[in-house]
Amino acid sequence: MIRLQRTGRKHEPTFRVVLTDSKNGPKSGKYLKNLGWYDPRLKNDASKQLDVASIKKYVKDGAKLSLTLHNFLIRQKVIEGKILNALPKKTVQKPADAGASAAAPAASGAAPAAASDAPAAAPAQAEPSSPADSPKTA
Repeated sequence: MIRLQRTGRKHEPTFRVVLTDSKNGPKSGKYLKNLGWYDPRLKNDASKQLDVASIKKYVKDGAKLSLTLHNFLIRQKVIEGKILNALPKKTVQKPADAGASAAAPAASGAAPAAASDAPAAAPAQAEPSSPADSPKTA
């Protein structure tokens, strides 16, 4: 796997482009070969140094690229392809659950619904007479 490995100080990121085993975590510091570096704070051609021939060779031999590095190499015109979304869209499941929960009380019948309404009305009448709701007089 070829990925970016963060180096540098706090708030001053630089990245190594490394060939590593996919089982090694990105923060482990272990890699098989250093293929270049990238400094995102610099905006000119001196902001990166990539071993393009080695990167293309390893990709041809079957090495996978991380999504971020894949998009970076496409923007730098090292490889051709389509930019991929590194952060997938969030799926919202609430509308499906709301429809299922609304159908459940209707299927249960009207008698339990009438029984649940009566106890709810009784506490509503008892609340105004509670000492916390009455105004204090000094």
